[in-house]
Amino acid sequence: MRIYKVLSLFSGCGGLDLGFRGGFNFLGKEYNKNNFDIIWSNDIDKNACITYSKNFSHNIVCADIRDLLSNKYIDLLDEPIPLKTDIVLGGFPCQDFSHAGKRKGFDSKRGTLYQTMLEIVKKTTPMLFLAENVKGLLTMNDGDAIKQIVSDFEQLGYNVSYKLLLTADFEVPQKRERVLIIGTRKNLLPNFEFPKLVTNKDNWISLDNAIGDLENKAEGSIENHFWSKAKKNKGQGNNAVSKHQPGPTMRAEHHGNIEFHWNEKRRLSAREAARIQSFPDDFIFYPSTSSSYKQIGNAVPPVFAWHIAKHINNFLNSKLIYQFLIMNA
Repeated sequence: MRIYKVLSLFSGCGGLDLGFRGGFNFLGKEYNKNNFDIIWSNDIDKNACITYSKNFSHNIVCADIRDLLSNKYIDLLDEPIPLKTDIVLGGFPCQDFSHAGKRKGFDSKRGTLYQTMLEIVKKTTPMLFLAENVKGLLTMNDGDAIKQIVSDFEQLGYNVSYKLLLTADFEVPQKRERVLIIGTRKNLLPNFEFPKLVTNKDNWISLDNAIGDLENKAEGSIENHFWSKAKKNKGQGNNAVSKHQPGPTMRAEHHGNIEFHWNEKRRLSAREAARIQSFPDDFIFYPSTSSSYKQIGNAVPPVFAWHIAKHINNFLNSKLIYQFLIMNA
């Protein structure tokens, strides 16, 4: 069985990487190990890097990817960016593409970070790349932003497909909408075919099923089960979640205003937010509750990522074999 090498950019605390790696349990279900080997990871956030390093057996390079590409810190790198990889992953920063943000997009420093992913793809020529972003990317600049991103990657020799997916449709107890952009190298593979939905509105995982057992657990009785004490006020994040529905999107920037528990006695704990994001309970966040909230909100839900990774693995196996047979016919 072929093991595909993966280079991970903007890794954060590792939600996307955990999904690709597999080998974890969530809500009593085992998500088996996938055929992906993460050979290099990078993020700029120091706290996210601490969490990543404590939950994965391989190292993460904690630095600005732009500095690494400019060789500014090349003498400090024990693990330089590998030039041979099969897959490049990158949930490039999305705040400036978000409907909730200032929508600066390409006019901001962070908004052009996708271009560093473009440069990595150009240098490494993977057979497939995956970029993840917020729904707002599709409408930014009247749709010109996504067109520009697609065009840039196509010029490197990739078929590029994108789709808006709802994580609740992939066994995640959260109504989180995310855009996946997937490119396949034209000389190796056809256009990517997105997976069919795993669940639907009739069998979504409710918050009662996901976090009901934590409602009356004492604060601090399990790892990361601490919550913001911010008082209720007006604005986003001050509503109570619904017990019988998947949760709302767990946000990274909420300044303590994370949603209230359905009992309205307190806000959601970091562990509950992690469950809503489909992180297993043995995935521990460091070093504080406020930092944990941010890391969790920035992450790709691991169960969602696992389903995408599984589909990518099957896609590569079948299409590469077909390509091999055609070339050797």
